[in-house]
Amino acid sequence: MPLPTQPHASAESAAETVQGRKLRHIEACLRPESQYQTVTTGLEGVRWPYCALPELDLDAVDLSTQFLGKALSAPVLIGAMTGGARQSGRINRNLALAAQRLGLGLMLGSQRVMLEDPSALSSFQVRPHAPDILLIGNLGAAQLLKGYGAAEITRAIELIGADALAIHVNPLQEALQHGGDTHWAGLAARLGEVVPGVPYPLLLKEVGHGLSAGVARTVAAAGFAALDVAGAGGTSWARVEALVRYGEVRSPDLCEIGLPTAQALREVRAAVPQMPLIASGGIRTGLDAAKALLLGAQAVAVARPLLAPALESAEAVEAWLEQFIHELRVALFVGGFADVAAAQR
Repeated sequence: MPLPTQPHASAESAAETVQGRKLRHIEACLRPESQYQTVTTGLEGVRWPYCALPELDLDAVDLSTQFLGKALSAPVLIGAMTGGARQSGRINRNLALAAQRLGLGLMLGSQRVMLEDPSALSSFQVRPHAPDILLIGNLGAAQLLKGYGAAEITRAIELIGADALAIHVNPLQEALQHGGDTHWAGLAARLGEVVPGVPYPLLLKEVGHGLSAGVARTVAAAGFAALDVAGAGGTSWARVEALVRYGEVRSPDLCEIGLPTAQALREVRAAVPQMPLIASGGIRTGLDAAKALLLGAQAVAVARPLLAPALESAEAVEAWLEQFIHELRVALFVGGFADVAAAQR
């Protein structure tokens, strides 16, 4: 199956450029300057109910749920991070091992580099380490205006044995990225053409600047299986691109643009009441996750807090997630919620 060619570079040099940028992304995300400085998730303003007589046992709180047809031990996904760079294989392997042991889902980083350079494929192939998990692939929406279509999306899913794929939208990141994709006119219509032709569940996700009610309504009829609101308040990928490009954050006011996660959740839930939602963007504690469920999310995704542990070991990832899930369980317990569905109601 022929793949689209990238302008102004050979396929080999383009792939090297993408792989190098992926590595610099990892390095930039570990820096504190990559995080929003003035915008918060808004979840701190969501009051969590407290019940002094919860009438249930902590150990009896049931966190299990179903998402995209797969069972999860808790409504938690490991969010999209990386793939293609030298360190990506180790990161993804450790994330996958932890997800398998804990019964959680995993979303991979953008697979474009893998489609353009077969040598990068191995960094995405985590199924041998996690045969049972919900595995979600990832491609950029902007590529749909550059030759990609249902065939490329299907290939990205099947090459790694994924269950679904997230199409990410990131216009602010691309606008601040050196050589970024800035031609977005006609993309909504293109999504409407491509999504129905893929025989797997597809998600639409932001990368951390938030989906709005207007965007949710625009894509409501496209056939997406879920939306990841990926709000502002955690990692600013505009800041990441500035760090990669200049070594420092320039245009800091632009880098703070975004819909806070709580606002994005409220807006999108009101706009598309029946659409399954993932809450991500600055989810840092189990209480954050509980509040997101209260606002209408079916699952939460956590990425940046797991990056440093993933560079260390699968056990370090597992330890962080176990504490996070314990916090979520305690929050539901003291709120008087016996299970995830009760909190969502």
